[in-house]
Amino acid sequence: MVVAAVAAVMVVGVVLRFWTRSDLWLDEALTVNIARQPLHELPSYLRRDGAPPLFYVLLHVWMGFFGTSDVAVRSLSGVIGIVTVPCAWLAGRRLGGRTAAWVAALLVASSPFAVYYDTETRMYALVALLTVLGFLAVARALERPRPGNLIAVGVVTAALLYSHYWALYLAGVTGLWLLFQARWGRADWRRGALASAAAMVVGGLTFVPWLPIFVFQSRHTGTPWAKPANFAAMVNAITSFAGGPTNQGRALALVYFALAGLGLFGLAKDARHIDLDIRTRHWARPLGIVVVGTLAAAIVGGYLSNSAFQARYASVVFIPLVLLVALGTTTLADQKVRTGVVVVAVVAGLVSAFPNITTNRTQAGQVAAALSRAGRPGDVVAYCPDQLGPAVARLLPAGTYHQTTFPRGTGPTFVNWVDYAKASAAGSPLTFGQGLERSAGGNHRIFVVWAPGYQTFGVKCEGILQVLQADPALHETGLVTLNGARYFQPMSLVEFAPVRP
Repeated sequence: MVVAAVAAVMVVGVVLRFWTRSDLWLDEALTVNIARQPLHELPSYLRRDGAPPLFYVLLHVWMGFFGTSDVAVRSLSGVIGIVTVPCAWLAGRRLGGRTAAWVAALLVASSPFAVYYDTETRMYALVALLTVLGFLAVARALERPRPGNLIAVGVVTAALLYSHYWALYLAGVTGLWLLFQARWGRADWRRGALASAAAMVVGGLTFVPWLPIFVFQSRHTGTPWAKPANFAAMVNAITSFAGGPTNQGRALALVYFALAGLGLFGLAKDARHIDLDIRTRHWARPLGIVVVGTLAAAIVGGYLSNSAFQARYASVVFIPLVLLVALGTTTLADQKVRTGVVVVAVVAGLVSAFPNITTNRTQAGQVAAALSRAGRPGDVVAYCPDQLGPAVARLLPAGTYHQTTFPRGTGPTFVNWVDYAKASAAGSPLTFGQGLERSAGGNHRIFVVWAPGYQTFGVKCEGILQVLQADPALHETGLVTLNGARYFQPMSLVEFAPVRP
């Protein structure tokens, strides 16, 4: 019975990772558009985007074999996510034996956070996999600092730095912990800790060739679409691992917090009693330091660099938290109680993850369908802000429409994040609106894809509409109404057609 239940969870977890029907939203469409470029041109595109290159290189190669359909480009993350499950089992076994191993694997397989990002063509699934591989590499190197183990530490460090910049916080916290262990830690770990720290330094040196681009990105791209977070974001990040602000998500978050606390401080006394050790448990201590220290460093770094804190960036500590939760289940000596808690966690996770199948992340499909019905070749399609362009343009036939974006007046395939706030501030709704009218030439329709409330834009998108509404030669028709309750990336579509005499 238990084997069948575990197998069923694993099968459902696999299905959920390949059954998503959502259109690609902004970040995904933009990632695919960049990854489609020749490999030698990726640095110049990423310089304007603000991300490191590893996932884009992998996706470029992947698309060469499997194509650029939604299913194809998302399957890379799905495959990576599936590989992460047995790796989590190995990490859990090292921490707390077979019980912790199976709990860790089940939690990753059923995690709504993992399922979501394993169905998104972004780097977060890769970050989670590299994190668990890094844990295994460091754990082996601490005990046996052999060349193979140390090379693994260096390789994973380099891969993480080239996957997501929050890996800098993770590597920094981990490196400090290793140095502490090398000086004041367990005697049997000191040599391995020092060697592992050195391996991380060597791995970090591979990032030097990318430093000029990283420095430029730090100064000119950042995250102009959001604000830095406060320390409450640490709780919000962990809550997002449980599925966010839904009833089942809140229930799972409570389970996570409780079990993580037990994993850190708990010691099973008997079937009904758990002692708390404020010195924390042996392997739980570094996991707790990594989770809390990395998130705290990211918040401080966000304030200093004026960059945003997003829950998805916390994927660098997702696996350490899951391992801490799995370790917490080992403090439940009563097998029935432990099984019941794990069942609650898995069921809550799957229930939270299941809507990912039917939920559409963007309204781009609805907008593109309306354009296909109302548009004609040569019509003008404008996007305000330009962040709406990649998702919609991906669904439109190439070369059919004249497409442009506000504020830069560029095409919709890419978003140039360089000095983005300055560009949006300098953009003129009047000039842009008049340019749309000239492009239409009095014979073609103008379609405006827009959404309010974007950071740094104020009411400039509304201003463009007002310019067009003031022209008596144009007739306005609303084709798609913004639906923020249903879509993560909502948008509206308004048609301005020439008034025929």
